[in-house]
Amino acid sequence: MTNDTAPIEARSARLGWGPLTIGVVSVVVAAALGASVGAAGIDPGSVFLALLDALPGVTVDSGLSAVQESILFEIRLPRVVMGAIVGAVLAVAGASYQGVFRNALADPYLLGVAAGSGLGATIALGASGDSALSAMFAFIGGMAAVGLTYALGRSVGGRSATSLILAGVAVAAFATAIQTYLLQRDTDTLREVYAWILGRLVTVGWGEVGQLLPYALVSTAAMFASRRLLDVLSIGDDEATALGVRVGRLRGLVVVSATLATAAAVSVSGLIGFVGIIVPHTVRLLFGWSYRVIIPLSILFGASFLMLADIAARTLVSPAELPIGVVTAFLGAPFFLLVLRTMRGPT
Repeated sequence: MTNDTAPIEARSARLGWGPLTIGVVSVVVAAALGASVGAAGIDPGSVFLALLDALPGVTVDSGLSAVQESILFEIRLPRVVMGAIVGAVLAVAGASYQGVFRNALADPYLLGVAAGSGLGATIALGASGDSALSAMFAFIGGMAAVGLTYALGRSVGGRSATSLILAGVAVAAFATAIQTYLLQRDTDTLREVYAWILGRLVTVGWGEVGQLLPYALVSTAAMFASRRLLDVLSIGDDEATALGVRVGRLRGLVVVSATLATAAAVSVSGLIGFVGIIVPHTVRLLFGWSYRVIIPLSILFGASFLMLADIAARTLVSPAELPIGVVTAFLGAPFFLLVLRTMRGPT
């Protein structure tokens, strides 16, 4: 499971202004494209002017009609912002899982979050069909699945990474089995659940952004604060303990933070896979192996990646729309195979 061969010297690297600038620019460009591209074409320059005009004390003429401004501020921007938050959360959660488990294939759905959230959403959609209720149940289901995984993992193997991963596999299989049974009993909800499983940002509004933002901020801050300790943990549990790191407490903090963020994201966007694998590994390949670099850049590039993926979902089969999970899976499946081929390398 462990394939951590990167030299410790490489892990001491600091985040330079160059990579940070590239990350920020990628977010700005992706956001500008996301706000401009769509059935109702809006010029990027007009988008910029409209955003300036929305600032307190600033008055400029964007040239947009009332309908275009409504599309921009009530449909496009909430979707762009939600895509940025979900992408950032899934990417940094993936990087954190890979660091705490020292496993190149770890991702935000590792400990049963996806299966638990799917089961929760299925129960809610079958009972009421209410999307708000399904989001709440998806969040509760994801957190409950990880809580069960943690309890099961501790009961059989303490807090070791292997025991937690195996427990997550078992819990995910059990939750998926229950979900399948419920879908067979109530086929009327099959289409809704299937659409949710494939991931979507279509119905997002500012209310859902506000629902996700507090969880994203708190959990991301905790993962960001742990980035130096993840570098120490990369040399092994025993060595990290000898250097004064409380490994069990660190692993618990990172797992809880990453899981909270993932469950919150999944509850409003459905299951969007591979972001937590594609983005952190790309950052490693381009900018270095230190988690002091990987964590902040995963936040930035995760946001820009999912915003660009959403643009592809909106335009590839226009006027229809692809589920965004299909786009990320199309990109992620070959990337996953690439990671498998390089498992002997550093993580």
